[in-house]
Amino acid sequence: METKIQKWGNSQGLRFPTAILKEADMRIGETVELKVRNGNIVIRPVRLRKKYKLEDLLARLPENYKLSEVEWGKASGREEW
Repeated sequence: METKIQKWGNSQGLRFPTAILKEADMRIGETVELKVRNGNIVIRPVRLRKKYKLEDLLARLPENYKLSEVEWGKASGREEW
């Protein structure tokens, strides 16, 4: 499928046919990353990173894990300890 680079104000843009967006599982308004690789423009969606639940992360701690305090030094502003 071919398309043309078009001028929009001070920028240039491409119009993507709906079929191409569907095939790439991308949507209008989605954030994408642009790179040039070996002279080719690569456009890929920026997928959100996985969200973690605190309970799941805590469950991965070793059973013998012990909490300890860390001394950060004296307050440098109006912090209260």
